[in-house]
Amino acid sequence: MNIYSLLADGVVAVHITYVSVVIFGLLLILSGGVLKWRWVRNFWFRILHLTLIAIVVFEALLGITCPLTDWEYALRQKAGEGAEGGSFVGRFLHDMMFVDASPRFLTVCYCLFGLLVLVTLWLIPPNWPKKAKGQ
Repeated sequence: MNIYSLLADGVVAVHITYVSVVIFGLLLILSGGVLKWRWVRNFWFRILHLTLIAIVVFEALLGITCPLTDWEYALRQKAGEGAEGGSFVGRFLHDMMFVDASPRFLTVCYCLFGLLVLVTLWLIPPNWPKKAKGQ
């Protein structure tokens, strides 16, 4: 295993973290709304969450491949590997990320997920930041 392979595995780990924040963030927001967790109304957390899914939706609608995917593939090529190459952990994470579905189906899923995130902003609204005194 060479440095490019390790870097590609790292990119996959970052990618899976991104996806996890989007998915589990929504689950936590929904759970927190029901269980009255105040932290799920944190404005900055909610804006970050909305921004992350908005990026995915816009990439899908415009037919743009995720830059993290492109970066991983480029590193795998430099390592002399295919997309499924790398360490066991890298392959495992890669297989978790990439499902065998049509781009159109995935775009619909991303858009519906994004719509659900927007709905949570209405159902479980974030607390707006307070203005500093004297402003």
